[in-house]
Amino acid sequence: MSAKILTVDDSASIRMTTRIALTNAGYQVTEAVDGSDGLAKLNGGSFDLVITDLNMPNMDGLTMIRELRKIPAHMGIPVVFLTTESDGEIKSQAKAAGATGWLTKPFDPESLVKIAKKVLGK
Repeated sequence: MSAKILTVDDSASIRMTTRIALTNAGYQVTEAVDGSDGLAKLNGGSFDLVITDLNMPNMDGLTMIRELRKIPAHMGIPVVFLTTESDGEIKSQAKAAGATGWLTKPFDPESLVKIAKKVLGK
């Protein structure tokens, strides 16, 4: 069975690009439009990896990770930030919140798949 990945981004074009890249690599992809939607989908399903944007309306990626890490069933899920942010302080905050990795937009779809494979150990 292929890994299940939740992508969380307010940009429809980024969600589409990530979905195509990951689906073509054999992963099952579910999309969420912001952190609140992402948490709702996490609580309603089982995922092997979360790929999230940082800056989103309603709930940003950092807040979503902090909330995710409070839920025992989701504590071990790897989370990769996919964002335009490259500031060292924000990266430190993301790591402290529980982020596993970081990929800066714009991104190469092959790089995204490589990171997914590395984080998933597949």
